[in-house]
Amino acid sequence: MALWIFLAVVFVLLGAYFILYLGMTAGRIDRLHRRIDIAMISLDSHLLRRSGVLLELASSGFLDPASSVLISESAHAARLSTDLSSTQRDRAESELTSALNAVLDTEEIELIQGEVGGPEILEECFAASRRAELSRRFLNDAVRACVQLRQQRSARWFHLAGHTPLPQTREIYDHLEISVRG
Repeated sequence: MALWIFLAVVFVLLGAYFILYLGMTAGRIDRLHRRIDIAMISLDSHLLRRSGVLLELASSGFLDPASSVLISESAHAARLSTDLSSTQRDRAESELTSALNAVLDTEEIELIQGEVGGPEILEECFAASRRAELSRRFLNDAVRACVQLRQQRSARWFHLAGHTPLPQTREIYDHLEISVRG
């Protein structure tokens, strides 16, 4: 009789532990999805800020006319891409980075830094680009953690993520090849 009571208590404790584990895993998945949503909003705001700053650079008169047109068209296309799919938006943002890398070389940066207000606008451009890059990395890290957790057997078998779609990373070429020096 005592053996049956002991086995029942062990079974109940194991069941409670398993239910607690499933609840904690579901909560963690939910928190990761909220973190992804916040990171996505942050990334969108940093990308909009970056395109705004680059439009300001293009209209500042520091660049030659062809470079100004290239930057302004790319920045404008990136701003208009907010209504498109994330793949199309990522492509527009990557093209903006490519245009900026094509326009700003060491010589061009030195010319802009020699102008009144030039160092400030360059610093603002590079800071906005860096914030967007860091925000994208933060988002992608959260997505990877969420996907890894959702791929665990217990999360799949018990549908702990509900009907929430699997999050996707944002692949944007956002690395500037040159930066402002002292």
